[in-house]
Amino acid sequence: MKHPWLDYSVQRPWLAIALVLLVTVLFSIGAKNLYFRGDFRIFFSQDNPQMQAFERMQAQFNKSDNMLVAVVPVEGDVFSPEVLTVVKKLTDAAWQTPYSLRVDSITNFQHTEAQDDDLLVEDLLLDVADLNEEKISKIKNVVLNEPALVKRLVSEDGLMTAVNITVQLPEKNQNQEVADVYSHVAALTEKLAAEHPTVQFKLAGVIALNNAFTAEAQHDASLLVPMMFVTIVLILALMLRSALAAFAVVIIIILTITSTLGLAGWAGVFLSTATVNVPTLVMTLAVADSVHLIASTQFLMRQGHAKPEAIRQAMLLNAMPVFITSATTAIGFVTLNFSEVPILRDFGNMVAVGVMIAWLLTILLLPSLLALLPISSGHDSKDFSGMDALAEFVIRRPGPILVGTVVLTLLGGYLTMQNRINDEAVKYFSQNTEYRQAVDLMEERLGGVSLMDFSIETGIESGVNEPAFIAAIDAFGDYLQSLPEVKHVSRISDTYKRLNKSMHGDDPAYYRLPESPELAAQYLLMYEMSLPFGLDLSNQLDLDKSATKVGITMQNLGSKEMTAIEDKALGWFRQQYPQYQIEASSTALMFAHIGERNMASMMQSLPLAAVLISGLLMLSLRSWKLGTISLLPNMVPALLGFGVWQLLSGEINLGLSVVASMSLGIIVDDTVHFLAKYQHARQEGRSAEDAVRYAFHSVGWALVVTTVVLVIGFSVLLLSDFRLNSDMGLLTGIILLIALIVDFLFLPAVLLKLDRKPYKTLSSTADTNGV
Repeated sequence: MKHPWLDYSVQRPWLAIALVLLVTVLFSIGAKNLYFRGDFRIFFSQDNPQMQAFERMQAQFNKSDNMLVAVVPVEGDVFSPEVLTVVKKLTDAAWQTPYSLRVDSITNFQHTEAQDDDLLVEDLLLDVADLNEEKISKIKNVVLNEPALVKRLVSEDGLMTAVNITVQLPEKNQNQEVADVYSHVAALTEKLAAEHPTVQFKLAGVIALNNAFTAEAQHDASLLVPMMFVTIVLILALMLRSALAAFAVVIIIILTITSTLGLAGWAGVFLSTATVNVPTLVMTLAVADSVHLIASTQFLMRQGHAKPEAIRQAMLLNAMPVFITSATTAIGFVTLNFSEVPILRDFGNMVAVGVMIAWLLTILLLPSLLALLPISSGHDSKDFSGMDALAEFVIRRPGPILVGTVVLTLLGGYLTMQNRINDEAVKYFSQNTEYRQAVDLMEERLGGVSLMDFSIETGIESGVNEPAFIAAIDAFGDYLQSLPEVKHVSRISDTYKRLNKSMHGDDPAYYRLPESPELAAQYLLMYEMSLPFGLDLSNQLDLDKSATKVGITMQNLGSKEMTAIEDKALGWFRQQYPQYQIEASSTALMFAHIGERNMASMMQSLPLAAVLISGLLMLSLRSWKLGTISLLPNMVPALLGFGVWQLLSGEINLGLSVVASMSLGIIVDDTVHFLAKYQHARQEGRSAEDAVRYAFHSVGWALVVTTVVLVIGFSVLLLSDFRLNSDMGLLTGIILLIALIVDFLFLPAVLLKLDRKPYKTLSSTADTNGV
């Protein structure tokens, strides 16, 4: 049978190489269009309901992008001359932060006092030169008794305070804008730390979160990709026993990666925390096809075939399984398009394209490279004794193997159901990162930094001044404060109470709500007129004062706990005050919802992936029986893998929600190659037992090589400090390792039990020693 391109690539390799290189260069040029985004918004599509609610609230009130700077004295509390001086310096200097809207701290807190018939509103600390024991005592008394400050900008014990810098980014170049803000604040705190070594600073907030996404992506790109590249080269050279064969694979890997990134650039895709690891996975997956072709070529060369004929026979015998494994892997990643997270859809599409490019290069370029390079024949036949022994073990004990696998699968299924979906954006980062350390400290001292905001509409202009509405806000705040997870409540009713008290000679008996809308409006007007620039109430009231924002600070919670608080709060308010409109939003709440929404969508895609992959296997193997049998070893590894995960962690985050569909396409690879060799032997007239022996002997070592490379490739992600990547890498590696064991034990045992009927023998005179 003639195969023009195959014959051409082996006989005229240089020309074939030149044509392929020309196309890949054209693909790769598109990489110049790639750019990176690290802001949290990339996790949410524009039609995401939580994203829409967040944008509405951002438009209605001041934007809440912020830098939260913790100020922690090494010894003592914050109410000392040095620490208060540092807070004052930081507060004043923070106004120079790029894109800053306001700065809030205990030193510039707008304290209200009555002076005769006037209302005095001024910074709690105007001049550090005024600091004396009496002034410090007054500041401490005000701060630790002010609901607007305690557990928000100062800890209950006074051992830590925080400065909150609110910024409004132009959003023209978010990466640069975030970097400008973060670097400015970091430089400022480093300068103050050098001047005051007894005071420490930690950076948190939305800007710090965005910066952490960017920093971890840059870390992964600079460390993991080169490490994976070197690891693959060493493993291939060692296991294939041929440095030149490994070199050929390296060329395939490089061209695959550059072409994949180039096509992504042409398509307008940007790099993100998720997609920055595409090169690592693509190079890992690209190895599989090449290894099977090289291993088959080496096998045939050891059987006495000349290298050109060995390459040709290896290509013919592996063309179908190599295509099927690539297609099924691509299908697994394409199902990520069902994900609710845009960057996971980009990740899936980029890897799927990369896998198919790797297949094309294996078919079109690798034969030419092998024809040119003086590759060795690899392992001696004695190296396969382990595979032969494993085959005999399975042939002697198919019954116990099946029973054991069924029992383990049932146990794995039970443990899998015990996993719970839990997304905490804070815990996306390992405890080694500066951001995670800052957030953990603030949770310990302040009780948490997870925020949730509620926008409450009256529907009428100046409706916030109505006593009934103010009372509703106050009661809502009391209810929120009663929830054990809530550490602080910010509400406009506290401001009204403080103003009412101040306007009555600071009499504590008047720390209550005003009794008429006119009085409330008058208090509010006087207060706003007394506020300095940048410290107005636009973060709590909208322009026409028809709505207010109530904010809560909570301990760091899992997604289910956070959405439960949202449901409780909204349900309580709507039942008590149905005349007002309420909506909840925050960055933390968006991440809480996206994990559960993503898991639900991915569970819908999993059956579709299984059906498509099984159908493809039936068509390629031309056997409904083998296609159906292939379902079993392809579903078992995921059940066992998620069962193991329950023992390791028990929590499924955003990154793990895509593992089932993604890994399904990968673990099919070993099954396809084993079944293809098994079927080939059966069609030659061999018994089921001899066909199992043949499959182990001819393809067993190649399956070990590819699985080792894949497991190591995904395990490299463990070095990432971004847990979505490291958890995904660990669980996928576990599933792939389990899949190899299942294909070596369970799959042949099933074949021995269910595939006893003789096959129709091949009419061709194909070499029965081929692979």
